[in-house]
Amino acid sequence: MDVKNTKAALLTVASMIIAGGFVSTSAFAKEYFTVKDGELQRPTGYREWVYVGTPVTPNDMNNGKAAFPEHHNVYIDPESWAVWKEKGEFRDGTIIIKELVSVGSKAAVSGNGYFQGDYIGLEATIKSKSLNPDEPGNWSYYSFSTPDHSALTDTAKAFPAAACNACHQAAAADDFVFTQYYPVLRAGKAKGEAASGGHSSSLK
Repeated sequence: MDVKNTKAALLTVASMIIAGGFVSTSAFAKEYFTVKDGELQRPTGYREWVYVGTPVTPNDMNNGKAAFPEHHNVYIDPESWAVWKEKGEFRDGTIIIKELVSVGSKAAVSGNGYFQGDYIGLEATIKSKSLNPDEPGNWSYYSFSTPDHSALTDTAKAFPAAACNACHQAAAADDFVFTQYYPVLRAGKAKGEAASGGHSSSLK
């Protein structure tokens, strides 16, 4: 079969599959994580994903006993961001990375504040029906941080869902995700091209 006929045959097959309803965009969706033998391999390259925000609940504002006193630099994989900005939902296969950074200096030339210090951990959450068929929202949670926060493990097992999901289910704004604290996600929800920034003069 020559090249022309080969292309024609491939197009015909593709048309038949699509017409028959056997293909959805999720069928070819890229996954940005690997789970082997029940353990999540530590993702790489996530700082080039879509950054959604950095919340911090410092000890100074929580009687010295903040549950999460460090900065959390949060990223979402590019394909899940594309679905979020088009449909306003987290796709099956979403992975969100949380990079933990200590509170460093509290003073700078600009004034007093909470400035980032050293990296002290890495966490991830994944939405997957195949991995978490019986978990609320199909979410699972992982930590690659060593107990002394001096290094990262190569793999991580999921926490028991009850350890994380109860709080997420009770207080998170969208599908177990605290989107209310991430302006990039709030502003981008089902906004299409406008989600990429710079298309609107309104800050509301």
